[in-house]
Amino acid sequence: MNGLVINNISLTIGGADILQDVSSTLRPGEMVGLIGPNGAGKTSLLKSILGLTKLTSGHITLADQDIFALPAKKRAKILAYAAQGAPVYWPLYVERIVALGRIPHLNPWQKLRPEDEAAIDNALSITDCQHLKGRIATTLSGGERARVLLARSLATGAPYILADEPVASLDPLHQIQVMDILKQQASAGGAVLVVLHDLGLAARYCDRLILLDQGRLIDQDTPEKILSDQNLARIFGVSAHRWTDGRENFLSMSAL
Repeated sequence: MNGLVINNISLTIGGADILQDVSSTLRPGEMVGLIGPNGAGKTSLLKSILGLTKLTSGHITLADQDIFALPAKKRAKILAYAAQGAPVYWPLYVERIVALGRIPHLNPWQKLRPEDEAAIDNALSITDCQHLKGRIATTLSGGERARVLLARSLATGAPYILADEPVASLDPLHQIQVMDILKQQASAGGAVLVVLHDLGLAARYCDRLILLDQGRLIDQDTPEKILSDQNLARIFGVSAHRWTDGRENFLSMSAL
């Protein structure tokens, strides 16, 4: 795959311009952070890529092919989505929730195969959810539910993962674990586009950042360049404190 290419997409809903001429490319092997203040259009961009909202203009291609021309089942094998704070309404066992990630690989009413069971167990293991097997999903805490839904996305085996604030409801340990998991997926040759509000995690984990504000693409580059003092002050209204341990860069912020 040559990458997922977003070509000048715009999205207008109810007369409001949600996205305006946004372009970027998500390449295999990289983890890209999608950042910006509230209302910048981050979630809308993810939903536009997934076809959950209809574009006003522009197009999205994969290997030079219009991604929306692909059959839905094939598209679901390529793009996995971990939605922000997705609710669970049905009292299903955790392992059955994760098994939903295998639907694109199965025919209607087909039973899970050994390779499906292996993918489910692996996803539960790497998201630290094995101990939740046998639990009813509606009894989980917000953080447990977020990890289970990430496991469902990983069980798909899709090369492209789109995650919307996957660490928002997690304790510090599981925030690090989830970011490590996503980074490993990218390092193994996948591609990850992740919405983050924690700019410290964005600086630490992402290869590249896409900065949106009011539906417009402000810039996209390395974390060092995007998280400049000027951008942090102008877009977020904060100042930065930076340090390194020699291997990783760290960032904390304070209000101006």
